[in-house]
Amino acid sequence: MDREPIAIIGVGCRFPKAQDKKAFWQLLRDGVDAITEVPAERWQVECLSQLTSTDLEQQNIQWGGFLEDVDQFDPQFFKISPREAMSMDPQQRLALELAWEALEDGGQTLDYLNGTKTGVFLGISSKDYYSNLIEQPANLDAYTGSGNTNCMAANRISYFFNFTGPSLSIDTACSSSLVAVHLACQSIWNQESTLALAGGVQMILSPWMTVSFAQAGFMAADGRCKTFDSRADGYVRSEGAGIVVLKPLDQALKDKDYIYAVIRGSAVNQDGHSNGLTAPNPRAQEALLREAYSKAGVSPGQVQYIEAHGTGTKLGDPIEIKALGKVLNESRSPGKYCTVGSVKTNIGHLEVAAGIAGLIKVALSLKYAQIPPSLHFQQPNPYIPFDKLSLRVQTELTPLPDQDEPVIAGVSAFSFGGTNAHVVLEEYPAIKDSKSKDKITLPVMTKTVETEQVLSQENNYIEGEL
Repeated sequence: MDREPIAIIGVGCRFPKAQDKKAFWQLLRDGVDAITEVPAERWQVECLSQLTSTDLEQQNIQWGGFLEDVDQFDPQFFKISPREAMSMDPQQRLALELAWEALEDGGQTLDYLNGTKTGVFLGISSKDYYSNLIEQPANLDAYTGSGNTNCMAANRISYFFNFTGPSLSIDTACSSSLVAVHLACQSIWNQESTLALAGGVQMILSPWMTVSFAQAGFMAADGRCKTFDSRADGYVRSEGAGIVVLKPLDQALKDKDYIYAVIRGSAVNQDGHSNGLTAPNPRAQEALLREAYSKAGVSPGQVQYIEAHGTGTKLGDPIEIKALGKVLNESRSPGKYCTVGSVKTNIGHLEVAAGIAGLIKVALSLKYAQIPPSLHFQQPNPYIPFDKLSLRVQTELTPLPDQDEPVIAGVSAFSFGGTNAHVVLEEYPAIKDSKSKDKITLPVMTKTVETEQVLSQENNYIEGEL
């Protein structure tokens, strides 16, 4: 590989039952299932059956992974008026908070970053908040446009911190946030960005997309992603967000940054023709993997762990695992297995933010030198010949392989529209003489009640209509 590896030096995240990276790692390590029934303050599930021809129990829409206090925000901390904050999609608010937290975690000071070519690459897709706002014309104001246009989620971050690098919001559906990481790395390698923030954000503020996906047969009956299991029958929708700070490895070493892991390479491609618009293409997945490992300068046979897309669907799981086995078996030593898992078994499918959840999981695994279990795996899917493919599902917390060379891991994210992404990560030893940085300090934010008003109006509207 003739390109310098890129270091992950900061992490900010918010996932179901995990308010930060420390809680997320504990959730992963302890094998916690974060899926719950839909909170009553979001919408009344039992009322939705009146609007569809399908029985509620058959729709499988009562489950999900949800964040707490999504209506809470400290606008003045980010120099935003309370009135403007009420018209802002909570996804924009959360992205701002996590950008700050990721930079703080990476020890990056405001003065040091001011005016720099720092890039922002953010996966975002949902317009639930806007859809709810426009149902009540009284909610519309001068801030509705900027508060609900998805490009602004990345642009607000760049504006607040005075970043002058590329600032992109990306929508490739379920692969968006991993595509964002890929584009951020490309931007650094092309010297468009000296530093980059990359990730994704998703909130579920309306039931209607869940209802649509349920009618399409995507949702699991028990609300669990039973990835690679014989009982796999679909996935469960979830919300959350994550942002990582990326820096060229040489610069990170000069700055004595703490390094979670390094990115060796990545690739993005498209399915093209398949058995259907939303059906995966195994040949495209194989090509993606070969390209990613070729760019990383890594033999696929060296890979010890794969964080799979792993939604837990009857069609997707066998296609993904067979593509993995076909590529990773090339030049692999006899008897040397690669383990696979999926964070979706813990926190559900974050769709736009799914890829960054998987990448953060792997970065933390490499930092703590442990691979956490993948849940809900009891009986292997009969269409997946694990032994022949030299693959095994990770079912318990285990240490990283004890070996002389660094551990190599991969992260996959596939889109139901056909855009695929894969990122190759490598273990990096902790820098023990890391200097103490003057880190930006995130004060305890004063959460205002004003931002609760619109969400309250949304719920009243939904319940009134039902």
